[in-house]
Amino acid sequence: MAKKCMQYREERRKFPTRVRNRCKICGRPRGYMRRFGLCRICFRFLALEGKIPGVVKSSW
Repeated sequence: MAKKCMQYREERRKFPTRVRNRCKICGRPRGYMRRFGLCRICFRFLALEGKIPGVVKSSW
């Protein structure tokens, strides 16, 4: 319900240039990665589970 309310609020904004990118999963506005559409926390969680193709934990 809260996500719907936030989406509705952003749609009816007065200034369209102030739209914030948000994580698809949790809606977090900060730490957003544009390439994946996720915040850093959700990205890390999904990457460790192997659900994002082509992303592996680095080791050297």
